[in-house]
Amino acid sequence: MGRRRAILVGVEGGIGHAIAHALAADGCDLGLTWFRDELEATRTATELKSIDSSAVLARLDLGAPEAAAEVIADLTRRLGGLDVLVCSAGYNERPQPGAEFASLRRVVEINLIGMSAVLLAGAAALAEQGTGGRIVVVTSAHENIPLRDALGYTAAKHGLGGLTKGLALELAPHGITVNSVAPGPIATRMTGHEGEDATLLPHNGVPAGRHGAPAEVAAVVRFLASAEASYVTGSRYSVDGGMALMAQPARPVTAPNRIDRALRSVTRSRKR
Repeated sequence: MGRRRAILVGVEGGIGHAIAHALAADGCDLGLTWFRDELEATRTATELKSIDSSAVLARLDLGAPEAAAEVIADLTRRLGGLDVLVCSAGYNERPQPGAEFASLRRVVEINLIGMSAVLLAGAAALAEQGTGGRIVVVTSAHENIPLRDALGYTAAKHGLGGLTKGLALELAPHGITVNSVAPGPIATRMTGHEGEDATLLPHNGVPAGRHGAPAEVAAVVRFLASAEASYVTGSRYSVDGGMALMAQPARPVTAPNRIDRALRSVTRSRKR
């Protein structure tokens, strides 16, 4: 059996880097997308060559979803086909007072609309090829658990979870499985712990008592992308140390709260 062809959307960051290595170790040649840091993506591609995996690169801006189909088609052509699509890119921001709605829309457009364009393009490529395939979407623990002060991120991740299940239903007759992996607090740049030993990073909000490592997320992605996962589809896999089992403590909302400000920003935008 020849090497499989995988596209990884979002190689930048600890989780993307770990997934790239896991897929390469499992016999995949890779098409890697980056957005801001081409140098980091190039370094990862060079590392993969040292373990006998080839890698090609392309820039992908999820904020411009109309370009997604072209990027996926280009990488598929350069790889000589497509067997696996893994989406691990994501974005969040803290909204500024008075700009809550604009921030919410931007986060949803990148995390949900942009990712939807990628998933639809990848699904079409796999279905047209007619040999089955694997799609794995890295979402977040906040696919099911709201994140305080992050309405856009929460909405986008919930939507992405629903999209994953819908695609699983539609693509099953084609032999294409679709699953999501939902990481909790992981030792990455986003959490301020990039490169640190996760086993030594305590976390009081997780039953396991610590942060997770990018490699622990990548191990689950690697399984779901493998031939062994042929009867697994439409499922969500938490890699969160049990975080989803714990209720979030409530706290009083002070006035004017974030919801009030968001509503005012929508009202102002309609009046313009």
